Amino acid sequence: MSEMLSIVITITLVMYVAGMAIGMLRLFHGPTAQDRVLALDYLYVAGMLVMLVLAIRYNSEMYFEGALLMVLFGFVSSMALAKFLLRGEVIE
Repeated sequence: MSEMLSIVITITLVMYVAGMAIGMLRLFHGPTAQDRVLALDYLYVAGMLVMLVLAIRYNSEMYFEGALLMVLFGFVSSMALAKFLLRGEVIE
């Protein structure tokens, strides 16, 4: 891996982690439940992006599979939370 790519990956990881820290603040201090759900959505997407950047850095396919699973479970949990906030129950 070239030195320039290594520097860019490091900067990208730092920016994603900083964004995740801000998302954690919104998750814990959000004024409404909808803000907290959106923060949780952001956190799983940012976590997936961190895993993809790590896959590029370490040249490993395992990170790609982990990122795919993370997005799959994150999407399902987001739909369940949205349905719960809308109706008050997940299963009818």
